[in-house]
This record gives sequence, structure tokens and C-alpha cells, in this order.
Amino acid sequence: MIWYQKLLLVFKDRQLRNKILFVLFIFVVFRLAANIPIPGIDTENLQRFFSQSQIFGLLNLFSGGALSRLSIVMLGLGPYITATIILQLLTMIFPAFEKLYKEEGEEGRQKFNQYARMATVPLGALQGYAMLALFQSQGIISSIPPLLLLTSILTITCGAVFLMWLGELISERGIGNGVSLLIFAGIVARTPMEIRNIALTWDPVNIPSYILFLAVALIIITGVVMVNEARRNIPVSYAKRVRGMKMYGGFSTYLPININPAGVIPIIFALSIMLFPGMIANFLSGTGNQMLAGFAQGINNFLQNAWVYGISYFALVFLFTYFYTAVTFDPKTIANNLQKMGGFIPGIRPGTSTAGFLHRILYKILFIGATFLGTIAVMPSIIQGTTGIGAFQFLIGGTALLIMVSVVLDMWRQIKAQMEMREYEKF
Repeated sequence: MIWYQKLLLVFKDRQLRNKILFVLFIFVVFRLAANIPIPGIDTENLQRFFSQSQIFGLLNLFSGGALSRLSIVMLGLGPYITATIILQLLTMIFPAFEKLYKEEGEEGRQKFNQYARMATVPLGALQGYAMLALFQSQGIISSIPPLLLLTSILTITCGAVFLMWLGELISERGIGNGVSLLIFAGIVARTPMEIRNIALTWDPVNIPSYILFLAVALIIITGVVMVNEARRNIPVSYAKRVRGMKMYGGFSTYLPININPAGVIPIIFALSIMLFPGMIANFLSGTGNQMLAGFAQGINNFLQNAWVYGISYFALVFLFTYFYTAVTFDPKTIANNLQKMGGFIPGIRPGTSTAGFLHRILYKILFIGATFLGTIAVMPSIIQGTTGIGAFQFLIGGTALLIMVSVVLDMWRQIKAQMEMREYEKF
């Protein structure tokens, strides 16, 4: 069946069509909120600041330009993502959190998510104050009176909670992961502006460089699709069992393990972590203490170094790939479930030996996935250093393309699953 025929089938299904339209409606609400700014902004200083900072530039990209406009949702989903990271780190420290997240099923996951929602509020207030203080020290916004500062912090915090709520509405009533889709919407919203920048800076002399950009974009898209769809199939056999007059089992299947089971989450986590040192250094550089300001400025210059930025970004993405997979994928649980259902991997003893085998296989293929993610993340910086052209690097840069392609593939996979379910119900 041709792709446009499949698309027509999607919109013929009323329930599926309503879910997609609901997601599009949430996108419109998000874009409207992203264009409501707070008062007292120096636009010229604001544009100069974001053009000089790689990390804040990427953060602005994921917020769909909301940060560069200092809108009421300027923090995007940053506080919620940070809260989730902190709680997932706690699962590796406190057994109670690990049991809640891994062993108590859906009810435990709901409690865990509720804790993340609660932690979003203080983190949003803290990040909102840090952002406003940073922009004041850079001369981007004028001095804010205490009462107006409190009101602005409350507004920004409410904006972060509002976006978190929109993301959960998408996950509950729409289709796909709400957080990923809102980040996807922010990236897509920047596309017209990036095309405009290309048009304004067009120079026939740089045609080879633009061709290189497009070639790399095609390579990245192909690589993302291949890695996202690649799996390591582990053969699993089920022993024959007789219950009453019927025989069960006696067949073989596969246990698929993705080469990149963490998806785009490690990149989002890495960006959230990399934001804080630069933010604190920029904030302290505007203090009255000359020694402290000089020290902060030195740290800021060090972080702005392309090599430091690239190596740190790659390392964090690589490490978070292993970390997130360790939190979400438990070989011991899978081995126990296989044993309970009478399944086993040929040549491997059930139980502990199966868990160890799965652990070794997982961490071998994770090396490929983590290396791929890290390389894609730093690809824009490599290309910019090679060609000397910064325009369009975010639009076809590795991080943006990786997120867009991954989200589209995941959403299409869920749409196909729901279409198949509808067909099965009709049958």
C-alpha cells in the first residue's frame, strides 16, 4: 500500500483522527504560549546572547524559541525533565525508590511520576529565578522590582507546570509521548526561521558547504532510521507443558533488544545537565566581587571552548545512554519472567545465567548505540568547524534531526499498531 493511502486510512478512523487532531490542537496552544513575552526586554542584547552561546542556543531550539522571546513558557519542559533525572538517579541510591519504579508495576510508576510533578514546581521556581538573574546581569532585561520579580517567577513556574500538563494530556488523550512531541514541535517551529536565515546569508561561494550540509543531513537521517530500527534478536524456546487435555509451549521465538533502547532521552538529559554550569558562571560573572566575577568568566570561557563543549557533550550522552538503559531495562526481571513462563535461551541455563547473558549482550550493543548518539549530538559543531558556516546548523544538526526522526518513527509505529488493532477488532 502506498504511503498516502495509509495516511488516508489513518484519517478515516474516527478515534485515531481525533487523537491526531487533539495533538495538533495542543501544539497550537503551546505555540501561542511561547509567543507571550514578559516585559522589559532588550531585543538586541537578547539576540546577541543566544547567538554566542551554544548550550543556550540548543535549549532555545527545544523550547521553540520561547526562551529567546522570554515568554511565559521560557523554561520549556526543562524543570520536569530535571526532576525526572533526579528521581531516576535516586533509584540507584535508595532501594525504596528502585522498588517503587521497577517492582510495583503501573501503580508504582504513577507514584513515581507524581513525585516528579511535585518536584517540578520548586525546580521551576529556582530555574526561573536563575534565568531572570542571569539575563539581568547580561543587560538583557532591566532591573526588576522585588514584587514584579516574584510575579515573574510565579508566572514562569506556572508556565513550566502548564507545559508539563500539556505533555501529559498528549500522552493520555493523544498519541505518542507528550514530552517528546512538545520538544519535536519546538524544533519544527524553528524551521521557517532557519530557512529565512539561510536566505539572508546566501552566498554562491558557499554552495559546496551547503551541499555538504545537506549530504550530512541525509546521512544522519539514514543512520537514525537504521539504528532506531536495528535489533539484536535473542532466540528463546518454550518447553512443552501439558495442562489437562491440552499441550502448551514447544515453540521458539525471539527476544528483541534495540541497539539504542534509550531513544533520544540521553541527549535531552545531557543538555539539561550541561545547562547548569554555564548558567551559574554567567550569573556569577555579573556580581560586584571582581575575583568571583573573574573566576566565573574564566569558567564561562572554558565552557564556550568548542573542544570542551564537544567532549563534554559526547561523554554525557554516552554515559546517560548506559544510565537510562540500566534504569529502564532489567535483565534479571526479564530472566525471571522467562523462567516463570517456561522459556529459556538455548545453551544458557535459566535464572542467574540468563540474566548474566542478557546483561553482557545488552552492554555490548549499547556501546554501538551510545557511540552513535554521542557522534550525532556533536555533529553540528564538527560541521560548523569544518565549513565555518553556523547558519542552518540547528535545523539539520544532529541533535535536532535525531529527535525529529525518532519522534516521527515512534509516532508512526504507534499509529500502525492502533490501525492493526482496529482491523483485528473488526475481524
